[in-house]
Amino acid sequence: MLASQRRAAILSIVQDAGAARVSELVEQLGVSDMTVRRDIERLDTEGLLERVHGGALAVLPPATDEPGFNAKSALMTAAKRAIATAAATLVEPGSTIGISAGTTTYEFAGAIRNIPQLTVVTNSVPVAQLLHESPGAGHVVVLTGGVRTPSDALVGPVAVAALEGLHVDRLFLGAHGIDREAGLTTPNLVEAETNRALVRASRSVAVLADHTKVGIVGLSTFMQLHEVDTLITDSGIPSRSRAMLEELVEHLVLADSVPSVPTHVAEGAGRPG
Repeated sequence: MLASQRRAAILSIVQDAGAARVSELVEQLGVSDMTVRRDIERLDTEGLLERVHGGALAVLPPATDEPGFNAKSALMTAAKRAIATAAATLVEPGSTIGISAGTTTYEFAGAIRNIPQLTVVTNSVPVAQLLHESPGAGHVVVLTGGVRTPSDALVGPVAVAALEGLHVDRLFLGAHGIDREAGLTTPNLVEAETNRALVRASRSVAVLADHTKVGIVGLSTFMQLHEVDTLITDSGIPSRSRAMLEELVEHLVLADSVPSVPTHVAEGAGRPG
């Protein structure tokens, strides 16, 4: 494995777990303790992770950081598809559902597009467009108004007003971050308000989020974990994060997905360097 491939693998492991010990990285990569320490030092210098005694910590994004829809669409694609497929099994023909904005919920919309006679309430422009382009299923799509965010959500007073008086059987809700104390968060204050309105309109809430969202804390909380009926994430979730979610949410579903290791790392990982 080339040095650049090895450092990419270290970064991927640390980002997925939130932290890693030098001893764990030595065992997983099959290289010396000194090699791992040099790589961590290099990644720390580049600002990609934080070197600590005995290991490394992931560098968390700022609480107000809000990537655009296209940027987020390219991340954790296999996990998002697996989550969407699992979530689609909760949808019955003829039901009324809510779908929040986000790239995982967009994948979910694709997974349910052929389920007939759905009434869908959403504040996501891409979700509404996707379902609008599936006329054979007989969907009724209710798109809220509002101000458009970088993640293609319609938010604000207009969106909240549109949701008042509406009722859906189940809401499929995305999240920017998931944390034991902070709960479900978003970097956008106005989007948090709109998400709360979506939750109020719903009899049951299913959260769709890949495992990299665990440990991320955005600026504003819109729901606590103990209020979540079902949380669907991918099977790549670390054991300690899984235990935390099993403790706090009513139902935890793990969807099978391909581990999120960069392609160039996987191709060069056959022999330790």
